[in-house]
Amino acid sequence: MACAIVHAMPDWTDLTVSDESFDDRDLEDAVLTGCTFVRCTFRHVELLEARTVRCRFDDCDFGDATLNASVHESSAFTNCAFGGASLFGARFVGCKLTGATFAKANLGGLTLVECDLSHADLRKQKCRGLVLRGIRLTGADLSSADLRDADLRDADLAGATLDQTTLAGADLRGARLDGVDLRALDLRKVRIDLGQAVLFARQYGAVVEE
Repeated sequence: MACAIVHAMPDWTDLTVSDESFDDRDLEDAVLTGCTFVRCTFRHVELLEARTVRCRFDDCDFGDATLNASVHESSAFTNCAFGGASLFGARFVGCKLTGATFAKANLGGLTLVECDLSHADLRKQKCRGLVLRGIRLTGADLSSADLRDADLRDADLAGATLDQTTLAGADLRGARLDGVDLRALDLRKVRIDLGQAVLFARQYGAVVEE
């Protein structure tokens, strides 16, 4: 669909757009439903309090965009780049963010509910106190991230990279930790369950008997 037609619509429904630039657009309060964007750029876009429902963004660039207080339901942001973007107070429900990158993004107050962030790049992110309960983080890179006081109960961290990740006060009960070297983590004041304690002991070579 021609970009000129897209620009003429305040609320976008069932659009399919590829290789288009929406850079520097003001899309505050926009409502996008059932739309597909492939290899599009949304750099410096104003998406304050915008809403997406069942939309798909593939390989899109949201560099330095403002998504504060935006709401996203059942949408996919696969392999999207959020470098320098502000997602303060944004809410993602049932969304897929696999392979997404968040270099220097502001994730303060971010809400994630039943989301998939497998293989996402969250290196050096400030995620202190975030509720990540039940979130899929399989293979995600959380190197040097600040996860102090984060709620990671029942999260899937299998194969995740936690090199130099700060976890003080985090709650890991019920989290899947297959392939994670717990010996390299500072687990002081971290809440773990009995099964994880056994895994930790076994990684140190202890023989745990029933």
